[in-house]
Amino acid sequence: MKTFKALSALLSYPGPDLIAALPEIDAALRRDGLLGPKRMEEIGHLLRELREGDLYDLQERYVLLFDRSRTLSLNLFEHVHGESRDRGGAMVDLLETYRAHGFDLAGTELPDHLPVLLEYLSTRPLAEARAILADAGHILVALSERLIRRDTRYAAVLTALVALAGLASAAPADMPAELAAIPDDDPEDLEALDAVWAEAQVTFGPDPDAGCPVSRDILARMDAPRAPAAPR
Repeated sequence: MKTFKALSALLSYPGPDLIAALPEIDAALRRDGLLGPKRMEEIGHLLRELREGDLYDLQERYVLLFDRSRTLSLNLFEHVHGESRDRGGAMVDLLETYRAHGFDLAGTELPDHLPVLLEYLSTRPLAEARAILADAGHILVALSERLIRRDTRYAAVLTALVALAGLASAAPADMPAELAAIPDDDPEDLEALDAVWAEAQVTFGPDPDAGCPVSRDILARMDAPRAPAAPR
């Protein structure tokens, strides 16, 4: 299944290689058939924007969205650990899990970077990939809803991931109060951006000392023993 790899590519920094691969990405999504007509139509708008837009404008918009906006960060654990040392430990565990399944990072991105996770999921059975996505579902819902509010075509990718995770919708009502309470940051307002980055990290669950449910559940899902394959 190439769907997760294709969605990973669409969330990556737009460069000439990505633009050249757009027809292949479209073909892979259609061939797998995991996304319904509505999701494919939304993805199609993003593909068209990437294909027809000026590359430098596309790159600038990408940076303002994902690199300059903490609330839109594609580093998943950042939304639950902030910059605390717990995030570092969770990423080390995630990296070890990747390697245990024969998946090595070749680039410079962090292990919790969403496109990296999607690359990994493209190597796993579909049911397992869906379950891992569901464990991070509330972050995906938050990102999707925020991108919809920004009126950006990238919302289509997060909305597709929400659907693949088996969540009913990406409506604000599905977002935990802790994430919903964080105001969107303006990447052009450097003072406000500093204030957002200074916010305390979000925690979930009744016991904040019991570990982060997101990173814990994702890692547990990855490390769960697999049933042996049936003989052919």
